[in-house]
Amino acid sequence: MDISPIINQMFHVFWYLIPLIVICGIIKSPWFKGMIGEFMINLSAKFLLDKNKYHLIKNVLLPTEDGTTQIDHILVSVYGVFVVETKNMKGWIFGNPNQPYWTQKIYKHTNKFQNPLRQNYKHVKTLESLLNIGGEQIHSVIVFVGDSTFKTEMPENVTYGGGYARYIKSKKERVLTEFQATEIIEKIDSGKLQSSFKASREHVNHVKTIIKKKETTPSCPKCGSTMILRESKKGKNAGRKFWGCSKFPRCKGIQNIIKTIENAQAYLSGPFGSPWFRKIELFIEAFGV
Repeated sequence: MDISPIINQMFHVFWYLIPLIVICGIIKSPWFKGMIGEFMINLSAKFLLDKNKYHLIKNVLLPTEDGTTQIDHILVSVYGVFVVETKNMKGWIFGNPNQPYWTQKIYKHTNKFQNPLRQNYKHVKTLESLLNIGGEQIHSVIVFVGDSTFKTEMPENVTYGGGYARYIKSKKERVLTEFQATEIIEKIDSGKLQSSFKASREHVNHVKTIIKKKETTPSCPKCGSTMILRESKKGKNAGRKFWGCSKFPRCKGIQNIIKTIENAQAYLSGPFGSPWFRKIELFIEAFGV
């Protein structure tokens, strides 16, 4: 039985769903969310900040000692240099400046993400080095866009929506001259990498390397800080390795490692055989043991 006519008929009926599925996939992607977030900041800067006082520079890719760093927005004025990091997120947001990771909660789903203040710290330090300016002349600003709500008290430079513009305009003391502000704009333009495919690709690869490194190092189950590989010194577990919180002794969170390579090797010398040992060895190596 030839079913091709049926298939052709079904294709003609449902073909319009294909572009809809593609569009939905794009809309839900982190890339699209980031683009929307940056667009909202660009738009609000245009209407909420005087362009004669604040010069907006977008998507700045700067070289660093270990690769590159990308800054969403930089606003330059006589009132200082404002480094803006945008987060397009929804749900409840929990965090404080001292935590390495903040928490996003959507109903019963919980997700941890890097403290954006710490993330923006590298951007600020890169610009300080490039521009040769002091800490009182540069400001870190975090902007959340999207359907999110702060559930813990945030510092004044962590804002929602147009609140970032109010924070920027609250800085009324002149810390730069007109000449210095113009010179800073020229320095940023001359120091940033060319926005080419190669430069963007190198930045993406650099970010992937950082993410991969973080994925192999677990976070403390109690406080969310980075964990450190430690070794028991005494007792029945002497010599056994485990993950311990980097904030010890303030935090005593621990996380067990299945087995070290040495223990696994001794264990697998029995009936399990060498092929299984290699699999577990690769798994343990992935966790940096």
